[in-house]
Amino acid sequence: MNATFINPFINATVSVLETMCMLPSSPGSPYVKKDNKAIGDVSGILGLAGEQTGSFAVSFSESCILKAVSNMLGEKITALNKDVEDAVGEITNMISGGARKELGDNGFHFEMALPTVVIGKNHSISHIGSGPTIVIPFSTEVGPYVVEVSFTETS
Repeated sequence: MNATFINPFINATVSVLETMCMLPSSPGSPYVKKDNKAIGDVSGILGLAGEQTGSFAVSFSESCILKAVSNMLGEKITALNKDVEDAVGEITNMISGGARKELGDNGFHFEMALPTVVIGKNHSISHIGSGPTIVIPFSTEVGPYVVEVSFTETS
């Protein structure tokens, strides 16, 4: 998969988590995902259509998203609830907006769907793209999260 499609999601994710959630993070080494099991406990998933078809997901560990949402809302959130679900939807939208801008600056234009948020341990993420799903793990001081990107390969 072309890094031109992945890097905007990495850049936007780091930016959104740092600026909106006051949660610095560091990316790890990308790898190809072998199944559809979510790595985190809460996931925001978004489809993309345009010059290529695909999807993007951000999947947070419970400890990471509770801290991110607490910072974002300015109040301590201690359980996965409707506030967390709404915040993950908003975070996913902000990431997709940042990625779409960077992709557009590189000459690629995409329409993005509304995000779906899934909460719960052992949930699945089914990507729209027929290409491989690339996972980028991130670490924070309060727990990990991952970004997943999958696009239909074009010749």
